[in-house]
Amino acid sequence: MFKTTRTIDNRTMPAIVTDINQLDLNGTYTYADYLLWQFEDRLELIKGKIFKMSPAPNTRHQKISGKLHWEMMSFFRNHYCQIFYAPFDVRLPRHDESIANQKIHTVVQPDLCVICDESKLDDRGCLGAPDLMVEILSPDNSKKEKDNKFDLYQESGVREYWLVEHADSTLYAYVLNESGVYVGLKPATEKFRSTIFPDLEIDLAEIFS
Repeated sequence: MFKTTRTIDNRTMPAIVTDINQLDLNGTYTYADYLLWQFEDRLELIKGKIFKMSPAPNTRHQKISGKLHWEMMSFFRNHYCQIFYAPFDVRLPRHDESIANQKIHTVVQPDLCVICDESKLDDRGCLGAPDLMVEILSPDNSKKEKDNKFDLYQESGVREYWLVEHADSTLYAYVLNESGVYVGLKPATEKFRSTIFPDLEIDLAEIFS
């Protein structure tokens, strides 16, 4: 018989959640819970905590995302790595965490990501750290991307992380060093060349036009 409720941290919760107001936004959740959320609001889980995603991206955000995706897709078209765009779930287990759904506490939806290890891909998205993550900043999400996600992606082993700031038409890139720490590159406003994909050069003047 199908269960209509379940228990999480001694709290009784509906088995299927159809309204975000049914959730305790201060609670702690897993990917198994996330799979049962059937509402229009877009959320991310970072270490078990709910982060509401911004409403539908504005026009400038969408234009930048589309141009970046087009330019990067052209580069990766005949490459063994693959590029994906939001909404696309990336599950990031901690190093000491089982990959079982009920043990994964982080699910994010980057604007763009590049994955070179095909074994990380499944029907639900990506399980494990992509090689490259791209986040386009907006006033509503900049703190999360600059703080929470920076630490998260560094801890998870994302090799290169781009923050695209359309307010000042600048791309900020961070590359993981041998010690597992991000090293910031010089902010780019005209041309940008990836470190881990040295043949990938982005014309930022075109992206931000």
